[in-house]
Amino acid sequence: MAPIAPAGAPIIVSALFGRADQAWFDGLRRAHFPPERNQLDAHLTLFHHLPPSAADELKRRLSEATRGVRAPVARAAGLMSLGRGVAFRIEAPELVRLRAELAEAFAGLLTPQDAGGWRAHVTIQNKVQPNVAKLLLQQLSRDFHPREVEVAGLAAWWYRGGPWELLSRHMFA
Repeated sequence: MAPIAPAGAPIIVSALFGRADQAWFDGLRRAHFPPERNQLDAHLTLFHHLPPSAADELKRRLSEATRGVRAPVARAAGLMSLGRGVAFRIEAPELVRLRAELAEAFAGLLTPQDAGGWRAHVTIQNKVQPNVAKLLLQQLSRDFHPREVEVAGLAAWWYRGGPWELLSRHMFA
């Protein structure tokens, strides 16, 4: 049974990676994210802030989007500078399409951040000095090769100001 959200607790939607890829991203995040700010595992956010009133409809739509559906093809295609951090750019055309359908379904509820363009990425470093981020980007770029990553499912999370609390998990076939 999903936990009850306190009034006003927003919902975050993310993709779930397969174990090996989650471990790879998490290892990089532990190595490069400031430890005092690293409250989460590595993640690929689809939506940053849906209202709690959308919970039931969101769970229904995520179930429909994943039940019996093959996992979307995805790959870590490159590195991105975040100015004060570094992320892996994720290419996943089917996930882009799925997110667009969800964005259309929840259009009236989206924040400006979620209604704008989506840049699929996994942050492994953030909130550091720009020179530190630039150095990591240079280091990772030297040996980087695009690689496929497994998107195993989708999840909805309550956000209460700290680590996310699972609302629902929906796995691809």
